[in-house]
Amino acid sequence: MISVDTSADKIDKRLLAELQQDGRVSIVDLADRVGLSPTATTERVRRLTRDGYILGYSARLNPEKLERGLLVFIEVKLDRTTPDIFDRFAQAVVRAPEVLECHMVAGGFDYLVKIRVADMTAYRQFLGGVLLSLPGVRETHTYAVMEEIKNTAALPL
Repeated sequence: MISVDTSADKIDKRLLAELQQDGRVSIVDLADRVGLSPTATTERVRRLTRDGYILGYSARLNPEKLERGLLVFIEVKLDRTTPDIFDRFAQAVVRAPEVLECHMVAGGFDYLVKIRVADMTAYRQFLGGVLLSLPGVRETHTYAVMEEIKNTAALPL
């Protein structure tokens, strides 16, 4: 059986770092930044995508301009922690467009939910009309963000 090494080397990590900073960089500029030919750069980017290092590309949008200026974190405690409740909660959260992230966590609550809405009125509507009606929700604790200090999706390489 032939073993294929799919680990990222130093050049791969440089490519990934550059792409995290600017996903729209041209192959020619990217190649120049990492010291490879455009052909070799294209091959590596294709391989990194195929091997699952690169999951996709997107644009970072300004939430203020899109009336989503309020960032809120919500601790959610479920009334029962059964596979059925977990599944139903997860399916419902995926359908809520306000939810940016939802993580099942260990500790004093079950889920940490991150949402963006226009303002506190919109949050109250989300809380009463969406979150509290989700399967199994017993209790929530809200943390409205007053100031974003750091906001990045870039992974340290």
